[in-house]
Amino acid sequence: MKITAIRTFRVEEFANVLWVQVETDAGVTGLGETFYGAESVEAHIHNTLSVRLLGQDPTKIELLHKEMVTLPMAQASTGVEYRAASAIDIALWDIFGKVCGQPVHKMLGGQSWDKVRIYNTCAGTRYVRSNNIKPVSNWDLAGGDGPYEDLDGFMNRPAQLAEDLLENGITAMKIWPFDPHAAEFKGQHISAAGMKAALKPFEEIRKAVGDKIEIMLEMHSLWNLPTAKRIAREVEAFKPTWFEDPIRMNNAQALAEFARSTDVWTCASETLGSRFAYKDYLDRDAAHVVMADLCWTGGLTEGRKIAAMADTYHRPFAPHDCIGPVGFCAAIQMSLSQPNTLIQESVRAFYRGWYLELVTEMPRIEGGYVYPTEAPGLGVELQPAFFDRTDLTTRVSEA
Repeated sequence: MKITAIRTFRVEEFANVLWVQVETDAGVTGLGETFYGAESVEAHIHNTLSVRLLGQDPTKIELLHKEMVTLPMAQASTGVEYRAASAIDIALWDIFGKVCGQPVHKMLGGQSWDKVRIYNTCAGTRYVRSNNIKPVSNWDLAGGDGPYEDLDGFMNRPAQLAEDLLENGITAMKIWPFDPHAAEFKGQHISAAGMKAALKPFEEIRKAVGDKIEIMLEMHSLWNLPTAKRIAREVEAFKPTWFEDPIRMNNAQALAEFARSTDVWTCASETLGSRFAYKDYLDRDAAHVVMADLCWTGGLTEGRKIAAMADTYHRPFAPHDCIGPVGFCAAIQMSLSQPNTLIQESVRAFYRGWYLELVTEMPRIEGGYVYPTEAPGLGVELQPAFFDRTDLTTRVSEA
């Protein structure tokens, strides 16, 4: 079996999402995905990677992965090169599962969990319907009219949101009420009024539901170290599960200082690329929970190595997902297969909403858990109607 074509798809409505379809002479196709700078990633796939991949055996995943990520410019980052490699790698695993007639989680070593607990990242239905993903600016609060406007919920009615999540069996939520206040002083300072306002959702959630729900604080790498430590001290009283990406993930020593300053777990980081970056943080005890986005860090091939590395440091693994439907399905396959999986990120505004406008189906999610799929490969395809969209752009490289 040989790779005969690599096809990419972009749509204007979700301008940062790129879908990749790897086609073979056996008629088996694989679907992958990545996010951010879609047009730049597309160019790298067709201009640089396609000449190296066309005509190759798609089941030689490790070999092809190494070919993609050892190019001189493909350093350990989540830049264009790694995002491109991630999308193709996910598609190759999809092919591998289809050829073998097994879901990807079994191809990754078998099922470690009968079901995996989820938490709800409290984004809204329009959170990524924008070409601008700058924090706060990309919230797209205006115009959202779906049943799961959870970003508006945690900002304006947090107690009600927490109660609703619990009623649906979801016992953990992630929020980011400090982000607007980071914008005020560019992350260098937070005012007393800003601190008070950002703590209000924590206060209201705990008052309404006590400790029945876990709260994760997303900090989006927006703060300098002293201010991040100050925020952590204030939030500790509300017993959050973790602090995620409090500072920029470019200094493991600085994050280690943050981690030592609080008894709350430090979670890092969807922004790290490849296992080599994670090793720097693990060696310095800078991360208690290892988070990776498979669409950015090198795909399923690199993701399972990151999970295994985390396990050697006795750290739990928690795949990131706040992007697109194919990446979400890939993350679930990874979560089910890894013995040190802690919890899977999910966004109900996405998997109950716009994901279903684009792909054929989602894994079963109910009662706060996601369940294994049985279909071969990732178990998801682009909707037939997707190819009729008027805002669709397609590019292909063929052997």
